[in-house]
Amino acid sequence: QAQLLESGGGLVQAGASLRLSCVASERTFSRYVMGWFRQAPGKEREFVAAITMRGLSTWYHESVKGRFTISMDNAKDMVYLQMNSLKYSDTADYYCAAGDVVGSTYMADYAYWGQGTQVTVSS
Repeated sequence: QAQLLESGGGLVQAGASLRLSCVASERTFSRYVMGWFRQAPGKEREFVAAITMRGLSTWYHESVKGRFTISMDNAKDMVYLQMNSLKYSDTADYYCAAGDVVGSTYMADYAYWGQGTQVTVSS
């Protein structure tokens, strides 16, 4: 069973960048689709980005295309979310997740979840 741990959140001003990291407790990334979701205060958790095993394919929520980039380092069992040009609306808790459905944006397709890391963007 995969255990995931996120890091890299923080408080930044609008327009700044942050890179979130997610590490797995085992050799997870070669077996699963890895995704990032986020949950803003008072809102439902939503899909942000995902990447297939070995990084062959990526997909994004429309609101982050061109600003966020998901990537992975299989040698280090790490997946990253580079977030540029951050907006106030990006403020949320960000969660790393592992699933097995390529192309999925649904929480139900991701069986394993981290505890989340908080991102706050001041306007």
